Order: sequence, then C-alpha cells, then structure tokens
Amino acid sequence: AAVRKLDLVARGMIPAGAHVVFLPPPCTNPTLQDAVAILHRVNAVGGDVPVVLFCADWSAKVCNCLLADVKAIKAYYSVLLCGLRRLGLRKDGVTVVMQSEGILKDASNYWISVINVGRFFQLNKVMGDTMKDADGVGIVIARLMIVADALAMSPSSVAFPSGDDCATVEMSLIKEFLASIPNQPSCDFLTVDTPDLSLIQRDNEAHKTEQDEYYLVDDPKVHGKSKMKKAFCEPSNISYNPPITLSTTLLPKNTPITISRKPENGGDVTYTSRNDLERDFESGALHPGDLKATAGAIMVKVLEGLNSGLKEECGNEMKTLKAMVKKIKKSGGKK
Repeated sequence: AAVRKLDLVARGMIPAGAHVVFLPPPCTNPTLQDAVAILHRVNAVGGDVPVVLFCADWSAKVCNCLLADVKAIKAYYSVLLCGLRRLGLRKDGVTVVMQSEGILKDASNYWISVINVGRFFQLNKVMGDTMKDADGVGIVIARLMIVADALAMSPSSVAFPSGDDCATVEMSLIKEFLASIPNQPSCDFLTVDTPDLSLIQRDNEAHKTEQDEYYLVDDPKVHGKSKMKKAFCEPSNISYNPPITLSTTLLPKNTPITISRKPENGGDVTYTSRNDLERDFESGALHPGDLKATAGAIMVKVLEGLNSGLKEECGNEMKTLKAMVKKIKKSGGKK
C-alpha cells in the first residue's frame, strides 16, 4: 500500500534530493552560536546540492516556545534568517520552508503520517534517555512531527548538531522510520561539529544566561567590546580561548588578523593562520589584553553588519521579540 504522507517535492515547495537543516526551536535571544552552527550544517555538503532550511513553527507552538505566540515565533525565524544571510549564508540553492505552510498543502496526509510515526515507535524510544515525564507531552508530539517532516521532504541528507541529546534522538527516530519505508530514497545522516563560541564557561547551569555567555544576533555593536572585555582569556591557555575562536570563526576564511601593540611591546603583528596566533599566545609572546582588544574590534564589525541588516529587514520583528521577553517574565519565566 502507498505510504500516506505530505510530499513537499510533488507540491513544488522544495527541490528533489535536498540537504535538510532543521532550525532550532524559537527563543527570545538567537545567538551567534546558533547561527554559526546552522551555517556549518548548511556547508556540510557541496555548493551544488540544494539546501532546505526548515522552520518548525507549529512544532514550536506545540512545545509552547515563546508562549506559543505565532507572531513571536515568526519574528524569531525572520531575525535568525536575516542573521544567517549577513553572516554568509550562500545566496543560491537555499529554500526556506515554514512547517505550517507545508502542512496546509495537504493536512490530511500529513497528520496521518504523524499518527503512523506514533504507532511505529514505543513511547520510551521517542522520549530517549534524558527526557523526563515532567518535560511535557509537547516534546513527544514535536518529535513525531519532525519524523513526518523528514518523510515529507525525502532528503538526500540531513544534518544535525553533534553533542545535542535532543538532536541525537530526533536523528535516530528519522533514520529508523525512513529505513522502514519501502522504496524510500537513501538519506545520509550527518552530525556536524561547531566551534564553541561562548565567552565564558560557568560550572553551575543555574547561573548560565545567553546574554552573558554568548554574543546575540541582535546585540548592539557596543557589545562587541564590552562583552569581549569580560570574556575568559587566561594567559597561555589555547584549549579554551574565546577571543581566538570568535575571531578566526567569524572572519572570512584566510583573513589576516593584525594585533595592534605599542612599540615597546613588540609593535603590530599580523597572523595569517590560527596556528601561528595560538603559538604566540601559548608562548606568552602575545598578551591577553592585546588579543582581546583586537578581537573586540572584530566583533564590533561583525555586529555592525548584523545590526544594519536587522534594522533594514526586521525592525518590527526585533520589537516583537523584546516585547516577548517581558511577557515571559510576567508568566513566571516559562517559554
């Protein structure tokens, strides 16, 4: 019997054989970490492979992201996508799909496919090892939906972030379910590493905040220097060095980095490779203060470009997300 499913290729919404990247669940503060991780997953395949960026807006409602506010959820995706474009998302061969728009093309077959996914798996398989009963049924439903979403796209490959428990469960579910479908096109499942772009590392999870720990996509440019001043930068430590990682990750590939120094400190020095930069820092030839000053200036330029794009394209959407911050606080902090 034919498999009941939504077919986004047949509906003309996406090209056949696409590489799929699922965007993260909406929040009030999309970070540069989020954006760079997405770009790494997009670039995990060659430039000739069509890419689908999938925005699971109805799954976000099911999970009560941003208080299930439709306007805020759309605002999040608009801000994040604008940030991706400003950070170098390839211009050709990328299709953005809103889950809600796809479902409405053939809602009956889509929801039947979700039900079939639910029948296929035991609940403990969908929950995985880390989800707790108290986490809410919305997460379970969203995991069934992401399998149905993947089925609807018949992708040639799907990229997930490495080291993410939720992504690991989702990838396992999609992989197992697609393998059970007769004549289903083969699909490669990729786990992609991303540099750690945090500014500081906190031992206590309760003390972590995105505002302190990461640059945000909508940070004002003045935060380029102010946040960098607070960044961890232990002398000779290159195993965790936010100024080096941020500078070498966010500058275009092979861009030289010039450190401005006083003549008595050795004068200006230009590095053409990360290895050379790390070598001098580890040896003590490069002082943390000089490194952080240059890294801060680099981040000011990065944020300047992001600010310009967001003001042009997403002024109202940024206001919507800022208003949502207040609503979440009034609701007791629940997203």
